[in-house]
Amino acid sequence: MQNEKPFLVEDETAVLPHRVLKPNTPGPHPTVVLIHGHLGSEDVMWIFRQTLPQEWLLVAPRAIVDEGNGRYSWHPRQQDEWPALSAFDTAVDVLEQFIDTLPGRYDADPNQIYLMGFSQGAATSFAIAIRTPEKVRGIASLVGFMPREVDDAIETARLTDLPVFMAVGTEDDRVPLEIARECGKAVRAAGAFLEYREYETGHKLNGAGMRKLKSWWAERAAEIS
Repeated sequence: MQNEKPFLVEDETAVLPHRVLKPNTPGPHPTVVLIHGHLGSEDVMWIFRQTLPQEWLLVAPRAIVDEGNGRYSWHPRQQDEWPALSAFDTAVDVLEQFIDTLPGRYDADPNQIYLMGFSQGAATSFAIAIRTPEKVRGIASLVGFMPREVDDAIETARLTDLPVFMAVGTEDDRVPLEIARECGKAVRAAGAFLEYREYETGHKLNGAGMRKLKSWWAERAAEIS
């Protein structure tokens, strides 16, 4: 990598403030957009850096709703309510604009854009793929969920053969196991090539989950090498 640490970009042309880690190899670069969860920021997803291919471009945008104290979300979350696909419309609009800047700004390969989302960030990732499946080459969903009310959208924008990894915590108190399993069924019904794994943990990835995530990303890298 050209930079040992991801650097912060906050200028007006960036669409969203973000941190970026650029490879030192020639482009265009396969790219992973790291989408944080509710009350996160562009700083929190780098714990998963160790699982990602070494010479890919990594970009972590900051979410659009300022919750205060350096915390951000992709939509205003209502307590005990699972958001519908439409709740992510504004976030998807902005993220699509952001992703479209990456080829010109960082020499991202527009045909090799992958998403990795945590919790609400995973739901946001699914929302992007449902609306513009041609822009996304794969999704890693970490203790996340599929938005509600996606059936009509999937009829016209199926996730046909899209590689998806879903890591689920059997003791998760934020995304209960029953809901996670239903979301897995919805992802598979949308036509995705789903690898679904449950781990004995809460709202996080344990060691086994991290190892499997790393091997899943290695498979994606092998597909384009």
